[in-house]
Amino acid sequence: MTLLVTGGAGFIGANFVLDWLAASEEPIINLDKLTYAGNPETLASLQGNARHQLVQGDIGDSVLVSRLLAEHRPGAVINFAAESHVDRSIHGPGAFIDTNIVGTFHLLESVRGYWSALPEAEQAAFRFLHVSTDEVYGSLAKGDPAFAETHRYEPNSPYSASKAASDHLVRAWHHTYGLPVLTTNCSNNYGPYHFPEKLIPLMIVNALAGKPLPVYGDGMQIRDWLYVKDHCSAIRRVLEAGRLGETYNVGGWNEKPNIEIVQTICRLLDGLRPKADGSSYASQITYVTDRPGHDRRYAIDARKLEAELGWKPAETFESGIRKTVEWYLANPEWVQHVQSGAYREWVQQHYSAA
Repeated sequence: MTLLVTGGAGFIGANFVLDWLAASEEPIINLDKLTYAGNPETLASLQGNARHQLVQGDIGDSVLVSRLLAEHRPGAVINFAAESHVDRSIHGPGAFIDTNIVGTFHLLESVRGYWSALPEAEQAAFRFLHVSTDEVYGSLAKGDPAFAETHRYEPNSPYSASKAASDHLVRAWHHTYGLPVLTTNCSNNYGPYHFPEKLIPLMIVNALAGKPLPVYGDGMQIRDWLYVKDHCSAIRRVLEAGRLGETYNVGGWNEKPNIEIVQTICRLLDGLRPKADGSSYASQITYVTDRPGHDRRYAIDARKLEAELGWKPAETFESGIRKTVEWYLANPEWVQHVQSGAYREWVQQHYSAA
C-alpha cells in the first residue's frame, strides 16, 4: 500500500515518515508546502530512497492533489498538514483559516473524487486519517476530568478554532458522503526535529545559547506531553485497526506545568552540558507577559485507544525528555540551519520580557 502523507516535512509528519519507512516496505508520497516549519533537511536520510518522494505543494491545490492520487493510487491518506503555532495564529489568523479549514476542504474533495472512482474492494480498504489536536476541546480547570472523545468542542484560539473546523469537515464528509475517515486528537508532542518556536526546543536552544528562557505568565499552564515517536506508533495503530468514523485521543499520561518542563530541561542540561561558570541554566529563566486567551490546562484521556486498539505510550516523560535533550545536543547543525533571520525576528517580537 502506497501512502499519501500531507505535511510530511513538518515536525510530527516527518517523524512519522521516517518511522514508517524504517519499519515498512510500503512507499510514501510526501506532499508538503515547505513553509517555515517544513524542513526537507529533516528527511535528508531518505535521499536516494526510492520509497519516498517529496513533492512541494499545497493541500488546497486540487489539480496537484488529484494528479498525485491518480498517479500513485494510495491506499490511505494521512493529513498532518496544518498551521499549528498558537502565537502565530493570534498575530496572523488568516493563514490558519486558509490551510486548516479551506485547505482541508479541498483535500477532502480531492480524496472523495479519487475514492469514489476506486473499485469496490479498494474503496472498502481505503482510509483517510486526519491528525488533530487536544486544543479543540478548550481549557480545563485543575480538578476537571481529562478530555475524552465525547468532550464538546470549545476552541479558544484562532489555531484551535481552525483545527476544530477541520475536524467537523472530516466528520461531515464521512457521514454525508461515506468517506472512510479516522481522526486522532493528540496532546502536546515533543522530540527530535521540533521547530524551535515551541516550548521544549526553544528552551533547549536558548539555554545553550546563553539567552533568556521565556516563560509565559506564572508558568503554571498544564499540558499533557506525548513523545512524538509514541504518537507515530498510535497513528499506525489507528490506521491499521481504527473503527471508521471514530475519533481516538492520543496522550502521554504526562500532565506537567510549563515551569516544571523548563526546570527539568535545565537540570538535564546542567548534567549533560555543564556551563563553564558552574551556574545552573535555571538562572536564565525569565517570566514574560502571558499570551492572550492562554488556556490553563489540557489533559487527554487515552483509555479508548488502549481499550479498543491496545495502544499505550512506550516513553515516560523522564525517558522521552532525556532523549529529546540528547538529540538536540547531538544535532547542532540541524538547529542552526532552521534558525533563519525570520525565525529570530519572530522570537524577538513575541517572546520579549514583560
